[in-house]
Amino acid sequence: MGMPIFDCFDTSYKHPFGAVRRGQPSMFNVRINKSYRISDLTLVMFRPGFKERFETLELQDESGDDNIYSVVYTPHHVGLHHYYFTGIIDGRRRYIKRSGASLGVFEGEELFQLTVFDENLYTPDFIRGGIMYQIFPDRFYKSGAEHENVPSDRVLRDDWYGTPYYRPDEKGIVRNNDFFGGDLRGIIEKLPYIQSLGVTIIYLNPIFESHENHRYSTANYEKIDPLLGTEEDFKELCQKANEMGIEIILDGVFSHTGADSIYFNKFGRYGENTGAYRDRNSPYFSWYSFTGYPDKYESWWGITTLPNVNENNDAYTNYICGDDGILQKWIKLGARGWRLDVADELPDDFLDNLNKAVKKLGDDKIIYGEVWEDASNKESYGIRRRYLVGGQLDSVMNYPFKEAILNYIKYANAKEFVDSITTILEHYPKPAVDMLMNFISTHDTERALTRLGGEDVGWHDKDWQCERYLTPAESTYGISLLRCAMVLQFFLPGIPCIYYGDEVGMEGYRDPFNRRCFPWGNENIELLAFTRVLANIRKGTHAFEQGALRFIEVDDKVCVFARFDRITRDGAIIFLNKSTKSHTFNLHNEKTEMFFDMKLAHCRYATDISDGTLQVAPFDFAVVYCKV
Repeated sequence: MGMPIFDCFDTSYKHPFGAVRRGQPSMFNVRINKSYRISDLTLVMFRPGFKERFETLELQDESGDDNIYSVVYTPHHVGLHHYYFTGIIDGRRRYIKRSGASLGVFEGEELFQLTVFDENLYTPDFIRGGIMYQIFPDRFYKSGAEHENVPSDRVLRDDWYGTPYYRPDEKGIVRNNDFFGGDLRGIIEKLPYIQSLGVTIIYLNPIFESHENHRYSTANYEKIDPLLGTEEDFKELCQKANEMGIEIILDGVFSHTGADSIYFNKFGRYGENTGAYRDRNSPYFSWYSFTGYPDKYESWWGITTLPNVNENNDAYTNYICGDDGILQKWIKLGARGWRLDVADELPDDFLDNLNKAVKKLGDDKIIYGEVWEDASNKESYGIRRRYLVGGQLDSVMNYPFKEAILNYIKYANAKEFVDSITTILEHYPKPAVDMLMNFISTHDTERALTRLGGEDVGWHDKDWQCERYLTPAESTYGISLLRCAMVLQFFLPGIPCIYYGDEVGMEGYRDPFNRRCFPWGNENIELLAFTRVLANIRKGTHAFEQGALRFIEVDDKVCVFARFDRITRDGAIIFLNKSTKSHTFNLHNEKTEMFFDMKLAHCRYATDISDGTLQVAPFDFAVVYCKV
């Protein structure tokens, strides 16, 4: 098989790799066999909605079997760009596009993408190379502290290991009103445990007053939920975490509120004549869109307990994004930033205002967005989004990595895995890549262990999901696969985000079974120790802070890749054996020749690599630190 005509993943064709800053030149090289007659070879670059730019490629190198044509393009506008090549080839106008850029195949469909981001966009230093820990507050740890002003209609559970309620009541409503009592003081008590995992950032699911246990139905943005504690508890958590080198980011739910809230007050909890539902003169009335007052109103995905807000309503925007508004209030009390729920449902103007409010308190304050797809070319509500090019999000929850990792570990499609990972790295600005939230489980998806070791959930209902656990054989196999997935999670570009309990073998299908209480006293100690090993290796080299990625060998049984930073000259090569048999790797080949001074950082059985080989046990890994 010959060399491709153009490969956007390969820096010998496009340099630099991936997204570029505004004003940063890119070199494009096209390789075409000398047997073809070529003329008028042109780079066609355009931004959606704008006119194309045409740049002529010139013959640069004809010393080999192929002629190499080159052009330099310098972008002057921030945003998403698409490009392709065209020319007269053997007397016909032909097109070189992404799905057809191989030797002898000129007609493709998909265009190449070039993301151009703001030249002043950078990642805060403190976050690179870190480790994140996601906590669902009600289910992590119960301190035993007494909490005041807890509403009497909440069901307070005393069976920590019980199954969360999931069935509808006699009115057909799932109330989500059972609480297990995890609280902020419980998190404070467990900070030493969290620190032992190498964690540098805690991401808290919503902590503001809400009458459902998930707390995505905000009742009051200005108050901590009474079952979680007080504002003073929050300040103490931030202070003590900071003393341990850990920052706190909060979950911001700004596309909707709760119907049971001081703002909407559908059920009268906050007074008979207050809130938008009960008073047309309420200061909150303009936040909402009523189509038939009071019972018909826009709500999130049609869920009437979650009325949508108009984020660009001046009063609402000022309440959230204004000086001393909600965003700034909680940062001033100690939070380092925000994760935005359903970011693709927040309009651009609101995200612009949100960014200004957060960054006004310092460029080191961070904003993550929940985006399930490729955030660089995402469209929502007919609008091409500009999350990552500057002025909105710093980075996103990395669902594409999650799917790529779990599918590769379970089903072993190596090419699909490499393409998925590399595409995100090519599309996203480097500052966003360095702080990607890399998880393999979240509160919205089944636990990684369940997905890897158990039966696919498919269309099974919640009665099927609720008490279904892995058999001993499934658990053993699933944990073996989970360890492999965690190796990729910890060492690919971005920041590993551990969903509480994954590190000790928690299971669970979808919500609410993926949100069970942490099994204190019943942890999988071996898996916990394994997590700590990964954390220590990650902190042992600068390569994982902002290093580039190079895949060296990937197939259905092994995955070998390198991370390297040309500025610090630090590197690391990761050898993952996801097969059932031991595998011997050769350390030296044409893809590793750029690395030298190799030192074994981790391998359970090897202590010496002087012979240039490394043997890795089944479902195990090794890491070699090196220089570049």
